[in-house]
Amino acid sequence: MAKNTGKETPLMQQYNTIKAKYPGALLLFRVGDFYETFGQDAIKASQILGIVLTRRANGAASHIELAGFPHHSLETYLPKLVRAGQRVAICDQLEDPKTVKTIVKRGVTELVTPGVATNDNILHQKSNNYLASVYAEKNQYGVAFLDISTGEFVVAQGNADYLDKLLQSFKPSEIIFPKRFIKDFIETFGDRFYTYGLEDWPYTADYTNEILFKHFEVNSLKGFGIEKMGLASMAAGVALHYLNETEHRNLQHISGMARIEEERYMWLDRFTIRNLELVGSANENAITLVDILDHTLSPMGARMLRRWMIMPLKDRKPIEDRLAIVDYLVAQEVLREQLATELKLIGDVERLISKIGLLKANPREVVQLKRALGAISKLKEYCSQTENTALQVLAEQLNPCMLIQERLERELQADPPVLVIKGGVIAEGINEELDRLR
Repeated sequence: MAKNTGKETPLMQQYNTIKAKYPGALLLFRVGDFYETFGQDAIKASQILGIVLTRRANGAASHIELAGFPHHSLETYLPKLVRAGQRVAICDQLEDPKTVKTIVKRGVTELVTPGVATNDNILHQKSNNYLASVYAEKNQYGVAFLDISTGEFVVAQGNADYLDKLLQSFKPSEIIFPKRFIKDFIETFGDRFYTYGLEDWPYTADYTNEILFKHFEVNSLKGFGIEKMGLASMAAGVALHYLNETEHRNLQHISGMARIEEERYMWLDRFTIRNLELVGSANENAITLVDILDHTLSPMGARMLRRWMIMPLKDRKPIEDRLAIVDYLVAQEVLREQLATELKLIGDVERLISKIGLLKANPREVVQLKRALGAISKLKEYCSQTENTALQVLAEQLNPCMLIQERLERELQADPPVLVIKGGVIAEGINEELDRLR
């Protein structure tokens, strides 16, 4: 690519300016109805996606490689790029080309990496998609695991052996840490993880505490039980900083943070998890233990089952409490069928709420939220009427959000289209001007 921008076309000058801000990412540059890639990005994209690689004139700067695809195919091609280990910056047109006479203003609206993906075609329904943030000092490690697609946010602190077991259990899609830590990390934990190094400047207690305080609207971390876990809280703050840097700023669904209690679980090392074939196997077409046990009725249940399997409880009482609920439901066939019917209707409400928080939900998904809340109302009713204390406690914790249910029922069409621009989303009688325009 020519470096003399004075001889380049205005479009390529704009492209190079934006590309310079995201040097490690493959830039999808919106031009009209297409997302285009240029130079080395075009070569990579053509190889990964199997699309045609061409060349285009670049003013007096001769020619440059070009590969692109229609903008409406983003949902098809983006997952392939991310699964190939690419960090993808999506650059959109920020103004209507019809209203400007000069070059259209453009900017990156999202930076998608393996650990911050929210696209349904990238995520696996039955497993979490964790971003791990790691920080180390004097052979002690702080780590935060954050799943932006569900809002789950947990932290821990300990030695290298403990961190290794955590990484095996949570299997993060991406691990971030200071750039200077790359060599030490690979020597200690191997190179089997997707990693990304950050500059040193975010790793200060003042900065990371400020991020956490502001996000959770608190004045201390005491309520989360991590006020004395300096390395863990620093890792957590950098995780939120990284989401902000990747253009993910609507994070209200990340509403809490929990400390992983080391003493509560039996931690399995990588060899145990691998040899027992609990959730995966190196053998082709192998049947794992989770394949046999997983008869869950929702993606949320499947993810929880996997966590339970790789993080077995050690204390007797919580184990017996779980078994008591199972024993009760086995005996109560009618109740079991009632609960199963409602659970099937809920779908993946955990990820759906996250999509709504991230402002990425479509009208049909919002209607699905209404159905899910209706099912939760029924679950609350069934569980509260049982004689089982544990199920009654669960019923008390369920919030069917009646005000939201009623508003969704009143204001949305029963069967809206996927895209808002298609119309027919808002019900009649909600907005006088909208009714008049119809």
